[in-house]
Amino acid sequence: MDVHTIEGGLAAGDVAGAHQADLAAQAPHGVNYLRYWVDESAGKIFCLVDAPDAEAANTVHREAHGLVADEIYPVLEGS
Repeated sequence: MDVHTIEGGLAAGDVAGAHQADLAAQAPHGVNYLRYWVDESAGKIFCLVDAPDAEAANTVHREAHGLVADEIYPVLEGS
C-alpha cells in the first residue's frame, strides 16, 4: 500500500487519470496497481499495488505521471 500526500488538495478526477497512466505503464515492471482511494480534503491518495518491491512500484508512478509515493507499506490481506 502506498501513500501520497499532495499539498493544497487534489481532485478525484485527476487521481483517476493518474491511475489509468499507472495501468498503462505497469506491465514491463511486473507491477499491478489494483485499487486506489482518495481523501480530497486531506490531499491523500492510497494505492493498493502488487509489486516485486517498493522500487518497482515507484518506478511505475515516476514513469506514468511523476508522483512517487511518500510512504510504502508492505501489507497482507486479512480475512
